[in-house]
Amino acid sequence: MNVNQSLLKVFSSRKMGALLFLGFSSGLPLYLTSQTLQAWLTKEGIGLAAIAAFSLVKLPYSLKFLWSPLLDRFVPPFLGRRRGWLVITQVALLLGIVAMALQNPSQGLQPLVIAAVAVAFFSASQDILVDAYRTDIVEAQERGAGASIYLLGYRIAILVTGYVTLFLADRMPWQVVYLLMSLLMLVGVVSSVFAPEPVLQNRPPQTLYAAVKLPFVEFTQRNGLLQALLILIFIVIYKLGDSLLKNVSTPFLLDKGLHFTQSDIAFPGALGIFATIVATLAAGAIMTKIGVNRSLWIFAILQAVGNLAFFALALVGKNYYLMIAAVNIEQFCAGLETAAFVAFLMSLCNPSFSATQYALLSSLQGFSRDILTAPAGVWAQATGWSTFFLLTALAALPGLLLLPFFAPWNPKPVAIPRPGLEEDEDVWETK
Repeated sequence: MNVNQSLLKVFSSRKMGALLFLGFSSGLPLYLTSQTLQAWLTKEGIGLAAIAAFSLVKLPYSLKFLWSPLLDRFVPPFLGRRRGWLVITQVALLLGIVAMALQNPSQGLQPLVIAAVAVAFFSASQDILVDAYRTDIVEAQERGAGASIYLLGYRIAILVTGYVTLFLADRMPWQVVYLLMSLLMLVGVVSSVFAPEPVLQNRPPQTLYAAVKLPFVEFTQRNGLLQALLILIFIVIYKLGDSLLKNVSTPFLLDKGLHFTQSDIAFPGALGIFATIVATLAAGAIMTKIGVNRSLWIFAILQAVGNLAFFALALVGKNYYLMIAAVNIEQFCAGLETAAFVAFLMSLCNPSFSATQYALLSSLQGFSRDILTAPAGVWAQATGWSTFFLLTALAALPGLLLLPFFAPWNPKPVAIPRPGLEEDEDVWETK
């Protein structure tokens, strides 16, 4: 009874409600500058190469580590260090999505590109802040519940922006759909205003120099220059195959490939979100049993299998039931791989600098997802869909070849150490 009461108290707390809605707000802009935008552009008759190149508008996700120290160092004059910045970014996101809604892609792409880049910039900034808020607000015993609640909100947002929008777009103009999505950013604004402000446990950076320098120096010194570089390369390439597939999967299913309707792919896509949620929960249980190291190996191989489901669909052609299976197999396998990858990234961060270091590491993965995959449309046209999807499965091999250096397969997985600085060191260089 006491255990049940404790769990109820944790999950019903004000901070958990804030994390649920902040997770929703964090997930809302992502598809509006990626898969959902691809569907809009496809229906407007924009070429496949241009659609795939739109992944470049998400460059801010890859560069967010550059301004993350500013968000740690400076405090807005209202609502505190985290919530003040959250409200600023969320209002900017609402206005940016409205600006996207006011564009007509068939008459010119430049204004839409500018608006989409602005949305991506403020979305990346919001991600930095929500990650920091989540880290700051939960107690040690609440971390599992906090992560689960946050991911639940995030996946609900993906469900809405990725698939409900497709259903709506068959019944109203895309501009109206984007206007409706912009209003949902009010969820984030309201939740940020009423969310509890974290109580600082450690002294924040007192100078911009300290906020910028120390996270990078500590990471390099702890791992050594060569190993640090190899780790960063691994982060860039580990999920490359999955990112290549996702960059063109929507155009492939629509007019550029199999000619399904937007409503046809809305339901399988929604199921795919639930498959990802189940995979995330399953990955947590599996990693508890076999460790993060072996999970990285197994889940990378399973992700390649997920990509082969799209390879089979490309060979067979338009088949509704096979499409449902391919989408859900790929999403489930991607959910497994992502969960292990996030756990690996967390193991690389020193708690003293987790916000900036995690921003750096996740930015590198964003570089792979958004920049390296930009030519995916051109490659798919050059090779044909079936060959392209086969190559995305083979793209898992370079990451697997690097795994022995960081996550060797052995009976007792070896975690990468993450020591803190010495207690008597003036980490913020204030003396």
